[in-house]
Amino acid sequence: MASISSLGIGSNLDLSTLLTNLQTAESQPLVQLQQRQVSYTSKLSAYGQLQSALTTLQTAAKKLGDPVFFQSVKATAGTAEVLSASAGSTASAGTYSINVTQMAQSQSVVAVGQVSAKTAIGSGTITIDFGTVSGGTYDAVTGKYTGAAFTPDATRTAKNITIDPSNNTLEGIRDAVNAAKAGVTASIVNDGSGTPNRLVLTSTETGKASSMRIAVAGDAALSNLLTHDPAGTQNLQQTIQAQNAELTVNGIAVTSASNTVKESIQGVTLNLLKTGTSGLAVARDTAAVETAINDFVKAYNALQSTAGTLTAYDASKKTGAALMGDSTLRNIQVSLRQVLTSPQSGALKTLSEIGMGFQKDGTLAVDADKLKKALSENLEGVAGLFSSPTASTEGYGKQLSALVDKLTATGGALKVATDGMTASLKDLDEQYDEMQARVDAKMEIYRAQFTQLDLMVSRMNSTSSYLTQQFASMSNSSK
Repeated sequence: MASISSLGIGSNLDLSTLLTNLQTAESQPLVQLQQRQVSYTSKLSAYGQLQSALTTLQTAAKKLGDPVFFQSVKATAGTAEVLSASAGSTASAGTYSINVTQMAQSQSVVAVGQVSAKTAIGSGTITIDFGTVSGGTYDAVTGKYTGAAFTPDATRTAKNITIDPSNNTLEGIRDAVNAAKAGVTASIVNDGSGTPNRLVLTSTETGKASSMRIAVAGDAALSNLLTHDPAGTQNLQQTIQAQNAELTVNGIAVTSASNTVKESIQGVTLNLLKTGTSGLAVARDTAAVETAINDFVKAYNALQSTAGTLTAYDASKKTGAALMGDSTLRNIQVSLRQVLTSPQSGALKTLSEIGMGFQKDGTLAVDADKLKKALSENLEGVAGLFSSPTASTEGYGKQLSALVDKLTATGGALKVATDGMTASLKDLDEQYDEMQARVDAKMEIYRAQFTQLDLMVSRMNSTSSYLTQQFASMSNSSK
């Protein structure tokens, strides 16, 4: 059976173009569905941008809706070289005079020098515990105590370190001590003498109660190197004495095992840096509240800007943005404004009392001077304006945060709109697939019909050519 390799060749008709035009016409419903898909996808994306802006606003509102936030205090040191400070929620406002007379430090002891750090010394068990040295006298030149007592720290457990032929050199002992994590760091210092290698042991904690006592059970050489009892045999030389930090707070003596002094002033942590005097001011952190309020205004205005972009009309292109005329967005804007214009029940009732107000374009603006004055003169009133410690529904911060939860929760306006767009897109996808299948089926019918037409015309043309040739032949014969 004859066949056509390319549509239209047999008939010399432009059937391919005709078939393409038919496909374009049949596909018009698909184009319309695609246009609707683009529109719905744009709306879904726009709702996503709107939700993101609402989430940012809610974060700022939640911060202001927390009563504890307004109770935060700030500690400021007068002399930053002497100390720094931080304050927690339990700190009370006040001023203090701090005099740091002694810094806390870790004890450091050093062994006698060895010719080589790689020569075996001896094996045994090293036991390290910590405690407080008291009484007796101390010779700073020799680094030894005479007549002192050692009281172990009951809160810490002594640590045993095994020294055997695998680690009985000075380097091996150093590594074993460090690996044991016994509250001591070990290192080797070369002092440049004939026996230069000296093992140095330093407590990892500061304070008088972190003085070391080292007992050795084993070879005499190991014992002679490391045994150290402030109340007895002292084969190590103390080069840095363990000591507490000592300071006065408003003339009251304070000691601390660490240079981080907690609760000497309730709720305040002092970080001692050097000896000296410094003032300390503990006050309500109004600067943080001011920043939070300004951040809230920025978040609200950013939402308004996003809404403006999503509802804009381009006159030159005569097209509107994805949510132009959208009732969901318009209702959200109205709801937000209603919250922020409803008077509160506290000492301060409206935003205007702290210098906040709406502009003609719907954004919020802040009078910085009025806000600072309100924060300095009536911080409790400002706190009550945004949050109530007793009522869960009082305060702009709490109310606005609750509104955003309502809008984005199941059944909320934004959630319903978003789910509706998602469902519509899914439905359009199904319609598109079904329509495409129908168009493809119809085009197959057209293609088969055109192929038959092409074959039929081709045969007719062949017959016509044959008859013409025969008639011509007969005419020539008759002559």
